[in-house]
Amino acid sequence: MNIGKQILRAEKLRTAETGQTLAGLVETASRDHLASPSCGQSDFRLQLQVKRGRPVPGVTVNDRDALYETMEGRS
Repeated sequence: MNIGKQILRAEKLRTAETGQTLAGLVETASRDHLASPSCGQSDFRLQLQVKRGRPVPGVTVNDRDALYETMEGRS
């Protein structure tokens, strides 16, 4: 695992201030991050664009380029 020099320096300062080990600090930060709602735990639903109750022609989740072209108004 590679950690940037500035981040590692800040982590070492924090461990010196709190008396916590570096491993403990990383574990706590990881646990807090994984417990946050923004970490992939939100409900997501794919909403396909429809016109008059039907999917837009040429737009499928399997064709990224066609989807981008339609979204950008190039089709």
